[in-house]
Amino acid sequence: MSTISDRPTLTAYRADIAHRETLTPQEERDLARRCREGDRDASRRLIEACLPFVMTIAFEYRRWGIPLEDIVQEGNIGLLKAAERYDPDRGCRLVTYAAYWIRAEIREYVVRGYRIVRLGSSKSERRALRIYRKTREQNPSALAAASGMTTEKATALLPLLMARDVSLEGSATAEGEGLTPADRIASDAVSPEDAACQADERRQMSDALRRVVDELTPREQSIVRWRWLTETPRTLEQLGVEFGISKERVRQIEERAKKRMRARLEELVSEPLARSA
Repeated sequence: MSTISDRPTLTAYRADIAHRETLTPQEERDLARRCREGDRDASRRLIEACLPFVMTIAFEYRRWGIPLEDIVQEGNIGLLKAAERYDPDRGCRLVTYAAYWIRAEIREYVVRGYRIVRLGSSKSERRALRIYRKTREQNPSALAAASGMTTEKATALLPLLMARDVSLEGSATAEGEGLTPADRIASDAVSPEDAACQADERRQMSDALRRVVDELTPREQSIVRWRWLTETPRTLEQLGVEFGISKERVRQIEERAKKRMRARLEELVSEPLARSA
């Protein structure tokens, strides 16, 4: 799928997606079913056919002061999430189903981009944010009435809306003893103790996964490895041909193996906890 990084590229991107083929309902259903079976080419064609629709929605948010190319990228993320969940048997087109996911990703990004401090975790906060941006309303009661939140919440939210973001590259102050704001931020580097714990957890999980896979039947092991433990996974159809069974039978074996693995992993993870209790 195409990506966007600057305005000239955005222009080229718009020209490129304008010539994407439009899928018929039957073509879309066929591609969606193949996508669910692991066909990556079908997934690519399905998603690329909907890219112009993402651009259309992105234009609805162009007045928020966020670069349009960034908005389009977030919309594309929403489209990818929708494509993963899309069920063609429910009787609606992908663009209809994806509209919610596309707008949700864009709204989340726009709210994050409006201020460094995270705002807009609820519908009323997002509404208050839009109202304040347009009107600069500083009366808590008026903001509460217009946004649907309580006066108490509006009173608590207004200082965040009105406050200016502090530049991390700002000059040092006397109170900061010669330190800039960036210098006073706590380091987010992982401590040696945490790094050791994380490495140990990864090792334990890797060992547990290896044990669980080894307990499967040879055919289950092969299917799991080719479907989930390789960088180039095979489709259900390809594995069906290899084993001389239908792709539906491969799917059933895969699901059975996944359930057994999940239950066994839970047992292995709970064993150390039971010993330490």
